[in-house]
Amino acid sequence: MRATRDISDRDDLDVILRRFYGAAFADPLIGPFFTEIAGTDLEVHLPRITDFWERALLRTADYRRDAFAPHAALHSARPLTAAHFGRWVQLWHATVDGLHQGPRAERAKAQGERIAVAMLRRLAGPDAATGSAGGGFVPLAAFELRSVA
Repeated sequence: MRATRDISDRDDLDVILRRFYGAAFADPLIGPFFTEIAGTDLEVHLPRITDFWERALLRTADYRRDAFAPHAALHSARPLTAAHFGRWVQLWHATVDGLHQGPRAERAKAQGERIAVAMLRRLAGPDAATGSAGGGFVPLAAFELRSVA
């Protein structure tokens, strides 16, 4: 059954992000970036990323970190591709859709897509998101995934 309540506070973001990272860490395509390359400790990372999303969606947190730098470091260790960012978007949308609906939920999904495309273009060049180099950015409309375990 689809959730009907919109994202309203930091606690909602905490639930979304825990579910998302649970799926992302376990994902065979993008999981190794979190678990093997970055060695992400979710309990350390979660307050920072929650601040990011709280500022983006609720305008109530102060986030002054450089969100690009960690992704650039990952890209240096192992190139991030359109397929990686596409999978991230797919999991992000599925997580948000599985928990919430409303204007903030829609903004969270749209912002996630914008961030993914912007990061990919900064890392791999302006044509990276077009799919011209093979693989391409995964169009979300191609997926029916609506929840993450």
